[in-house]
Amino acid sequence: MTAKVNYDDVEVGTEIPAQTYPVSRLNLVMYAGASGDFNPIHWNERFAKSVGLPDVIAHGMFTMAEAGRYVTDWLGDPGAVIDYGVRFSSPIVVSDEEGATLVVSGKVEEKLDDNRVVVALTARSAGQKVLTRARATVRLA
Repeated sequence: MTAKVNYDDVEVGTEIPAQTYPVSRLNLVMYAGASGDFNPIHWNERFAKSVGLPDVIAHGMFTMAEAGRYVTDWLGDPGAVIDYGVRFSSPIVVSDEEGATLVVSGKVEEKLDDNRVVVALTARSAGQKVLTRARATVRLA
């Protein structure tokens, strides 16, 4: 499969429309099962608060995966991602009643040879950046 986005159709500064992803406690339990990370800070409110957290927090890798999904949804082809990395800056706090939201946006930061571009990502929850230095290098059609 080839990326649906064409190299000639993007320029440095091209913005990718933001997407909002809901985050619930159920998402975290499902992710724990898939990843094997059953740390109670990700599902047990009493434990999370006992170690100084405001509430249950999403797994950092869950947050990274959701931002990666944003890129692959834009591309239409997960195989077009060549390199992807982030730094975790703040956790997503997931209340039992309201859950949380993750808003991811992106901008083409650099055009490279061989139909590759670097996309800078912004990921926020509750008004705070939850990922920094989030970049994906992708190969476009």
